[in-house]
Order: sequence, then structure tokens, then C-alpha cells
Amino acid sequence: MKFSKKAQNLKTTAPFFSIIIPTYNSGETLGLALNSIYNQTFKNFEVLIIDGLSSDNTLTIAEKYIDKIESLLISSERDLGIYDALNKGIKLAKGEWLYFMGSDDTLYETTTLEKVVNLKKGVSNNIIYGNVKIIGNTGWAKEGDIYDGKFDTVKIFKKNISHQAIFYKSKFIKEQIGFFNLSYPICSDWDFNLRCWSKTDFYYSDIIIANFFSGGVSTNGDDKLFEKDFIDNILKYFKIGLFNSLINSPSFRNYSKVKLLQKKYHPLRTKYTYFIKQLLKKIEG
Repeated sequence: MKFSKKAQNLKTTAPFFSIIIPTYNSGETLGLALNSIYNQTFKNFEVLIIDGLSSDNTLTIAEKYIDKIESLLISSERDLGIYDALNKGIKLAKGEWLYFMGSDDTLYETTTLEKVVNLKKGVSNNIIYGNVKIIGNTGWAKEGDIYDGKFDTVKIFKKNISHQAIFYKSKFIKEQIGFFNLSYPICSDWDFNLRCWSKTDFYYSDIIIANFFSGGVSTNGDDKLFEKDFIDNILKYFKIGLFNSLINSPSFRNYSKVKLLQKKYHPLRTKYTYFIKQLLKKIEG
């Protein structure tokens, strides 16, 4: 692993936040992201730039912040994509809390980290999250939208919480969750959040954490293996069956596939359930 030699001015005490930024040819946007971190009123953080051997001026821009950001680490080596870079960041992180930031995103206010620290004083949850402001058209949200309020289990089965809105307790991730699944090139952060949701309560605060700029891998694209594994993963992570009300409902995004699986693996129960429903309809009618 190659580190910038100039970036070894790291604190000896553990920082409060580890801000992990994966980069690859991010020269046009990285300066804005780093500037939004540099201007924070709360300063107890480290920044880990995990680069995938950029061929543009990404590293040159990163190195300009070595003297500005007290704890800045720059790593540049070949990787297997964004989630591989995030996994490397998790391994290197020394902070109490992890924050995964896109190289084209910015913290919403100069007081954002300070607000999260103040929130932490009143809660014991392993995960704290808020909202992001959408900049541009993502396809699943439009310019200016505030994405996306408080989640419950039904909602997180339908769509993901933006990772730019979430702070994860490092110990919880490293001891109970592990790393991003590299088999899912687009939706591994959703899979990651589903695993987290199945194990701990998230704490929500109605504040905007970051500006989410459209154009990243999550804006467009289809993660076919994630979709293929979705129901099996839900059953495994949440330890539920195919007839559980969380997925045995028309509101569940893969309900039609759930019905097919019910017929395939539980034909008698499926017939019995259908019979009871029809009987109740007759009685009620």
C-alpha cells in the first residue's frame, strides 16, 4: 500500500470521526469535498483518501490539504472499485465513528460535524443518520429534494438510506457487521445498511448532513446480483420466513417473487392460506 509520505502527520490519540473518501479521477470535485471538511467547526477527525491509482490531478489536489487538515492520510493503489476502497478505509480507520463520503459530495454546513457530536451526547445508538440534499437529478430523486426522512423496516426494504447521511460507530461495524460485499457493485451500501438495520436500532435526526451530487454509481445502473439475492438476504439477515408480514405484502418491492417462492417451497401452506383468504372474503361479503 502506498501512502503519501507528507501525510504522516496523524494524531496519536484516536479521532472522533474517520471520514473515508474513495477517489478515482476525482480532480474536478475533490477540492470542494475537502474544503467542506476543512471548514468544519469541529476539528477532531481524520480524513482517509483511498485512491484507485487516479491518472488525473486527484492526488495533487489531495496533497494540497496536508498542511490544512491535521490528520490526513492518502493511499493510492489499484483497487476493485468504490466498495473495495471503503473496505480499505474501514481497516485503516482509527476514529470512534465512521463516515463514508463521496468525492463529489460536500458536508451541508460548517457546523455539521458539531451537530452530530451534540446528538451523540444524548443517544447510545450504534448508528446516527439524518438527510441529504439532492443536487442534480438522480433518477430516484430530483434537484433540491431532501432525502429521505425517517426510515422504518418497511421503508428500508423499499429503498436505501444515503450513506452520506449516516454515521456508524466503528466498533459496531468492525465487530458485528464487517465489510461491504464486493459482489454488489452498485448496491453494496444498501446491503450493508440492511445488515446493520437487522442488528441495531438507528437514531434519526431531522438535519441535513450533506449535499448529495448526482452522477455517481448509485445514480444510474442496475445491480442484478443484488436484486437476485435480495429476498434470500432479507430472510437471512432478519431471520424471518416467506410468510412474514414484512415481505408477505403487496407493499413489499419483490412481492411477486415472494409469492412464487411460497408456492415453490411451501405449496400446501400457500394453498391453505389462499383458501382461508377466500373463505374470509365470502364471510365478510
